[in-house]
Amino acid sequence: MSTLFTRIIRGEEPARFVWKDDNCVAFLTIEPRKPGHALVVPRREVDRWLDAPDTLIAELMVVAHRIGTAQREEWNSDRAGLMIEGYMVPHMHIHVWPSWSPLEFHPSGIDRSAEPADLDAATIRLRARLRANGYAEFVPADD
Repeated sequence: MSTLFTRIIRGEEPARFVWKDDNCVAFLTIEPRKPGHALVVPRREVDRWLDAPDTLIAELMVVAHRIGTAQREEWNSDRAGLMIEGYMVPHMHIHVWPSWSPLEFHPSGIDRSAEPADLDAATIRLRARLRANGYAEFVPADD
């Protein structure tokens, strides 16, 4: 059975994509820690990140780095938070968000009722920053 993320990647479920390449995608989470919070997800279903081949881990981290840099620049954050997960959806994913505090890593820091208009605005900002940083070929067109 395919995961929620596989259905998103196939276009069967909606998402706010900010990155697409042959091996992975990134889209904004609907439950962000901060505006611009993205998930970097391999196209291939990998349940546990330790099961991913080194080459895939390396590519995902490069994409996460590029997105984190764009987030830090766009939201003027002190750092970019990064967390690898796979519990809620059994499909490895890397959380990347503009970060100002270690408290954001706690589950209580999640906005479970983010406004769609705010998510749309964050998507537009992050896409624009990624394009400005030279990654236009990987950034989907604005919806």
